[in-house]
Amino acid sequence: MQAADIRCANDLALYQKLSQHRDVTRVNEQIARHEAEGPTGIRRNLLATSVRLTPGMAPDIARMADECIEKLGVKLPLELYVYSSPQFNAACFKPEDERLYVMFSSSLLEGFNSQELKFVMGHELGHHVYDHHAIPIGYLLRGQQRPDPQLALELFAWSRYAEISADRAGAHCAKDMNAVASALFKLSSGLTSKVVEFSLDDFVAQVDDMQTGDREPGQGAPQSDWFSTHPFSPLRVKALKLFEQSELYGGAESKADLEVGVQAVLSLMEPSYLEAKTDTAEAMRRLLFAGLIAVADAQSGISPEELEVFSKFFGKYAFSDKLDIEKIKLTIEHRVKEVKEKASQTQAMQVLHDMCLMANADGKADSSERQVLEQVANGLDVPTAFICQTLDANCELD
Repeated sequence: MQAADIRCANDLALYQKLSQHRDVTRVNEQIARHEAEGPTGIRRNLLATSVRLTPGMAPDIARMADECIEKLGVKLPLELYVYSSPQFNAACFKPEDERLYVMFSSSLLEGFNSQELKFVMGHELGHHVYDHHAIPIGYLLRGQQRPDPQLALELFAWSRYAEISADRAGAHCAKDMNAVASALFKLSSGLTSKVVEFSLDDFVAQVDDMQTGDREPGQGAPQSDWFSTHPFSPLRVKALKLFEQSELYGGAESKADLEVGVQAVLSLMEPSYLEAKTDTAEAMRRLLFAGLIAVADAQSGISPEELEVFSKFFGKYAFSDKLDIEKIKLTIEHRVKEVKEKASQTQAMQVLHDMCLMANADGKADSSERQVLEQVANGLDVPTAFICQTLDANCELD
């Protein structure tokens, strides 16, 4: 299995899209002109502020690095550094002078066991292997010329998917999912097993609690999540559990189902579209309005339970007997095209997720309701496996 084979699909898709954006191109050209003037001083700064970990000084860490280099196909010479810090942290720098640099905090090296360290090592090298440094997110978000809001949201979303790719690279190196989860727990909590006994099931259960809260219409992710470059650690563990169950790691689930599952998990960090004042959000609401009616009317008209779901999205008086249901249903194809043009796939999946709530209003989605959902999914290029996963996960509205 090559590193490219396990890269997260949404990381690659957003990477390719962002690489062509005029602002990304402009900043990269500025960086290239600056680098052409001479070395940026990364190595000089590391040598001055950190300790270089030579094979003689840290043979076990050097051996881990060699194993990760082989598994991920890293071509450049690698230098490892450690700096003094009580915080668990690690970083991979953009190559300079045909060398690659990875730096660890002292507390991380002392607090992580060998398999946990191998995961961290593989994660950092994954950022290099997937060329994540080619999207200069720091320059774009903190530069004098700030990006437009849509580009900013796409940059944050890409960064979260890039972390998922790097996590897979780390898991590929460690080949020990319990150690991977334990490493993410330590990074998230700052604790070691000496203080708290780590429970993988309890850690991942935090995601289930987040999903329960997000079932209520209108309760999108808090704004701080939209502008986070890293997924919440339990979400990363959940995504890695899906990776473990996939054919990429030796499991039974297909890569397509894996990517759908990961998108569903990371959608918990996306903003709600129900109250946003953007053209994209408006298009999504218009599709949701027609989609909810179509699903509700798919079998024997709209029931009181389905009417309750509709009112939770659009208000108590949004539905009226005067609505021309058949005419509204005929607009779905146009509304699907609108969303496809204006929204990302993850945003499209949010609409489909909310339509699934209607299908589950009476406890179980029947074939006619699923048919409506599948038609919308096909129009949005969302895998129909997402419908099955969502219907199974959202058995209740509350």
